[in-house]
Amino acid sequence: MHTFDAIRQRRAVKHYDPHLRLSEEEKKRLFDLVLQAPTAFNIQNWRFVVVEDPSLRNEIRAVAWDQAQVTEASLLIILCADLKAWEKSPERYWRNAPREVQDFLLPAIRQYYEGREQVQRDEAMRSCGIAAQTLMLAAKAMGYDSCPMDGFDFDAVGRLIGLPDDHVVAMFVAVGKGVKPAWPKPGQLQADEVVIRNRFGG
Repeated sequence: MHTFDAIRQRRAVKHYDPHLRLSEEEKKRLFDLVLQAPTAFNIQNWRFVVVEDPSLRNEIRAVAWDQAQVTEASLLIILCADLKAWEKSPERYWRNAPREVQDFLLPAIRQYYEGREQVQRDEAMRSCGIAAQTLMLAAKAMGYDSCPMDGFDFDAVGRLIGLPDDHVVAMFVAVGKGVKPAWPKPGQLQADEVVIRNRFGG
């Protein structure tokens, strides 16, 4: 599918065929694409929890407003981020770069993140948002539907998946084959309402 078509056709689908499952090859292809998503300083701080245990999915659904896609979609992916990825062997992220690039960037990573918890959290959310969009467009290009989700108890989900203390849950993405079309687009704003040239109030 052409990228432009995937962007226009992607919708938040709520109802899925509960019997359809992506093959292992399809899952691998999907994540190979998602891992191309960019992150600041290439720290790759996203972590993708693929929930396959049906009983765990039921527990998650109970703290996610009983949304059917939690249990019915082929894949339930919880996008999390490691807030401390920047300090965990950061040389891994630049191992193939020239030495002069490594010598510049590795100290810059520490300087940018160290002691700046809000920056670390903001970066986590940016990274997961970019990855989520990459995931949804890749799924659409593969012929599947998806739904981004934040309607759940974040703390409860963190407990259910054993979230480490230095990680944060950003959102869910459900992926599968929709059995009911999404509602018509409810009302997109026009570009002149949201595209600002140069500065506000100009």
